[in-house]
Amino acid sequence: MNADAAPYASLNNSRSIGAILIDNGCLDPQQAEQVIRLQDQQPGLRFGDAAIQLGLVTDQDIQKALSSQFVYPYLSAKDSHISREVVAAYEPFSGFVEQLRVLRSQLLLRWFDGSDERKALAIVGADSGEGRSFLAANLAVVFSQLGERTLLLDADLRNPRQHQLFKLSNRAGFSSVLAGRANLSEAIFRIPGLLGLSVMGSGAVPPNPQELLCRPTYARLMAELQNQFDIIIVDTPAGSDYSDAQAISSVVKGAVVVSNKDQTEAGRLQELAQRMRDSGTNLVGSLLNKV
Repeated sequence: MNADAAPYASLNNSRSIGAILIDNGCLDPQQAEQVIRLQDQQPGLRFGDAAIQLGLVTDQDIQKALSSQFVYPYLSAKDSHISREVVAAYEPFSGFVEQLRVLRSQLLLRWFDGSDERKALAIVGADSGEGRSFLAANLAVVFSQLGERTLLLDADLRNPRQHQLFKLSNRAGFSSVLAGRANLSEAIFRIPGLLGLSVMGSGAVPPNPQELLCRPTYARLMAELQNQFDIIIVDTPAGSDYSDAQAISSVVKGAVVVSNKDQTEAGRLQELAQRMRDSGTNLVGSLLNKV
């Protein structure tokens, strides 16, 4: 779980685009020879451009190969082991993901400074359906694409979704660790194809979420996770329905508030923000979700 990414970067940077395309199954060796012959006929023509000119690969194939060469992991359209809602994993060059990168840059400037006290960030919102889980999942992916050791923690012990988005078993997770029924190695899953991203699902929905979150075990768990990861994105339940988000954020210390322009009532949002402040949480920013 804590493997250094540097050897991986060195290995991939030394490989040619042609070798990566062959390894990815986009070209066979005979087709690669056709590309090289065309390059000989047209000096200065890059391998990828030559392969596209011959109709052997697509622009998407080349982008995927480049992402491997420069250690910028994302999934191809053929992959199906996580939900398409995790847009950043499949379409890293889309306009939406570019907006996520802007948000990531702001969070790096405003919150994540490398200290243990600022390694975790809660995603909170007043009501259900505002996009907290969607934002948390995609934000975790774009942080992992920076090469940061990133954990997506599903602390929504009411209506959890991250195990569904990443198609993971939810037998062991956050609730299991808090209750002493599982250890971290059983509850944290590395996501294949996305270097540096790990997910801890919620675990079984317990009958006493608030009591679990108020135990000293929760603060100790967060301290242990902050020793293992550079970035921790925490998904939470609806803040107006339950007090869980307040308990979660009081330990995490930082939060981004998500609202929906067609759904969230201003009064409920203001009430949530005040409760966050009262719990000692830093409101790092807010996001208006138009979807």
